[in-house]
Amino acid sequence: MQTRYAHHPDDVRHYDTDRLREQFLIEDVIADDQFQFTYSHYDRFIVGGVKPVNEVLSLPTYDELRSGFFLERRELGIINVGGPGVVTADGETYELSKLEALYLGKGTVDVTFASADATSPAVFYLASTPAHRVCPNAKLTKEGASPVQAGAKETANERTIYKYIHAEGLESCQLVMGLTILSTGSIWNTIPAHVHDRRMEAYFYFDVPENQRVFHFMGEPQQTRHLLVNNYQAILSPPWSIHSGAGTAAYSFIWAMAGENYTYTDMDLVDLKELK
Repeated sequence: MQTRYAHHPDDVRHYDTDRLREQFLIEDVIADDQFQFTYSHYDRFIVGGVKPVNEVLSLPTYDELRSGFFLERRELGIINVGGPGVVTADGETYELSKLEALYLGKGTVDVTFASADATSPAVFYLASTPAHRVCPNAKLTKEGASPVQAGAKETANERTIYKYIHAEGLESCQLVMGLTILSTGSIWNTIPAHVHDRRMEAYFYFDVPENQRVFHFMGEPQQTRHLLVNNYQAILSPPWSIHSGAGTAAYSFIWAMAGENYTYTDMDLVDLKELK
């Protein structure tokens, strides 16, 4: 498990490309038959992933958590972006097809991950936050995730937003999680840009075509920077930062948030004319 610390925006203004990537880009999220986790000091958020190919993998705990098991004081959101997979939580089995989600609440002890077919392995993206109360374990399909159409072809940001874990979806203590799929021919996400000082956010980019990239924009609205992001890579977005992107082709991404406010729509929009 890696550890990433918080940053003052005045300091980030002086970062070069390598320093920005080192601090905010998580390049290795998915690996065959092993867990990859990054512990962020932004709201104690954990970004992770696992691709079980040849083994059934048990969710471990880590010294950084100082806990008897991973979810002793935490909750976990899981979205499968690969082939059919199986998650077992305290003896209960959940089959997850691509773009299906599972929420596991505080106190869930034994969690395993497996693929239904090794030739088409599951790819599980994991997002975890501290939890102070127990919420029920539950699965949600893509069709049940309140899909919303947004954007337009004319502005190259036509997209579908799926909300899985939020105040009106799967119940959680503080985790908010969903995904966005861009339509063919569209490249922009999260337009207009916004910040939300009451919570941090993490983006996980997937279905980025081979040899294509996403330009992820971050920074204060008048001090923007960008990072080049590949498939199965993630971005940590501080509460003071915008989080928007433009791809060289259509792509998808999972967004997940934690912090002071649980309301999905709590955001401070930034007019395009104000960005610099």
